[in-house]
Amino acid sequence: MKFRCEREILAGALATAGRGATNSTGTSPVLAGVRLDVSDDSLTVTGTDLELTIRATVPVGVEKPGSVVVPARLVADIVKSLPAGSVEMSLEGEQLEIVAQRSRFEVRPMAVADFPTIGDPASDPVVLPADIMAEALRQVVRAASTDESRQQLTGVLIVAEDDAVRMVATDSYRLAVRDIDKGTLLQTGQQVLVPARALNEVQRLLSGATEMRVFLGERDAVFEVGDVRLTTRLIASDYPNYRNLLPSSYPNVVTVGREALLDALRRARLLAQGGTTPVRLQLESDHIKLQAVTTDVGEATELIDASYEGAPMTVAFNPDYLAAGVDAVDGDEVRLAVVDPMKPAVLRGVGHDEYLYLLMPVRVP
Repeated sequence: MKFRCEREILAGALATAGRGATNSTGTSPVLAGVRLDVSDDSLTVTGTDLELTIRATVPVGVEKPGSVVVPARLVADIVKSLPAGSVEMSLEGEQLEIVAQRSRFEVRPMAVADFPTIGDPASDPVVLPADIMAEALRQVVRAASTDESRQQLTGVLIVAEDDAVRMVATDSYRLAVRDIDKGTLLQTGQQVLVPARALNEVQRLLSGATEMRVFLGERDAVFEVGDVRLTTRLIASDYPNYRNLLPSSYPNVVTVGREALLDALRRARLLAQGGTTPVRLQLESDHIKLQAVTTDVGEATELIDASYEGAPMTVAFNPDYLAAGVDAVDGDEVRLAVVDPMKPAVLRGVGHDEYLYLLMPVRVP
């Protein structure tokens, strides 16, 4: 095997595919590597931990086709460190040689036969606009749990409703729901549970893209963006009935500028000690009084112009979760709807009803 490629192109492919490789020492050592397949005029780099697979294909100058598996992080770091220009890789006996100008490295490869075989999608693709999917993922994935002991909450539910495809994520403290045009992604009543980790990677791939191809199978989902293919196993668990969390009405509604609230929250979080101190919102007819108090540290108070309809009350939230919700909504103004200080509140962007962010309040003295 021997080929040449521009450093930036090669480094990008190694970094992208390398995010699929495992960092765990308790799994098969070959899963910490990436497979390089050279044929015709292209190089395909594949990384997998068996749950998530990322494959990137880039053009190269081929002198000799072949395949090799190399340590993902080491080779990516080597290529990234090389001087700009052409990089040559060649498999010589028991070593992979990496050469650029006056720099030369030798890396011992892993056994190609030990690397898992990754199949092609079994279903037909659905083409979706990249900008809409990128925005939906940005809004929803942030609410998924990272607690592996509750695996179903580490996924994003994608379900076909009557007139839309709905994306849902929750960690039991907050809930994000985004509706997009139904299209042909799912049939009515069909649903899949996709790992949030995989969708985070998809979101990264969508930057600057115009479209995405999606293949949904019984056990896995495949996302193609440009020359990168990401395959992930679906989560085979029942998702909680999130609809029970949504109150039917909200008697108390405050409307406030999105950036003004975000700025105030950023300042208040300086006193909130890593999110452990709740932020109190005192709701009045023409303003919000935002307050964070940390014993033996200090207090932050700020008044924000707002329009409020409802009974005067004070409600408290985890400042990190509240800021994440305000950041996620679209529009210049946000609407916070509250039943009472002990029941879930809902954030929406004014004029953007396709997305909601539900947040559990924090009990305060």
